[in-house]
Amino acid sequence: MCGLLAPARAADFGSQVVVSVPDQKLAIINDGKVIAKYPISTSKYGVGDDQGSYKTPLGTLWVCYKIGDNLPLGTVIKNRNSTGEIVTPNAPGRDPIVTRVIWLRGLEDQNKNAFDRCIYIHGTPEEKLLGKPASYGCIRMRSQDIVAVYEVLHIGAHIDIENKPLKKMLPEQPSHFAWLLQGVAGN
Repeated sequence: MCGLLAPARAADFGSQVVVSVPDQKLAIINDGKVIAKYPISTSKYGVGDDQGSYKTPLGTLWVCYKIGDNLPLGTVIKNRNSTGEIVTPNAPGRDPIVTRVIWLRGLEDQNKNAFDRCIYIHGTPEEKLLGKPASYGCIRMRSQDIVAVYEVLHIGAHIDIENKPLKKMLPEQPSHFAWLLQGVAGN
């Protein structure tokens, strides 16, 4: 059950996941290095956590449930169950949740309603809209991308959603010059 697990940083599993609302990107960081970046869509209504707001909550949230193990890409998920229908990317007139669902629970006052609001990271057939805000509060991804993220994250892993550029969320990387100086100092 979601409420019974002790949250753990994704870094405990070797990876950290961060979401940049302004950049509309999700990044996976491992050992301080970005190992993958994906285009996403957050809410077209902005950021926040009020009930009924359709906004994307900010702050640290944790993975409560993962839904969709081994479903084919594009499988429609309704009420957290597979319908058996498969939707192709950019299918006209279709906007269901597809492929995988990662259900999030807020860890802070600013995102305490996320679980009850059913805030997910999930696949979308509306891939042409990725890279700009288009969701109703969730974080949307391409089907192939959500599968990759789903495999990295475990129940209890943390997701950091921030309203700042990705480069300000990433660990500082030493410059080439600093690395060179470290090498000289070590001799």
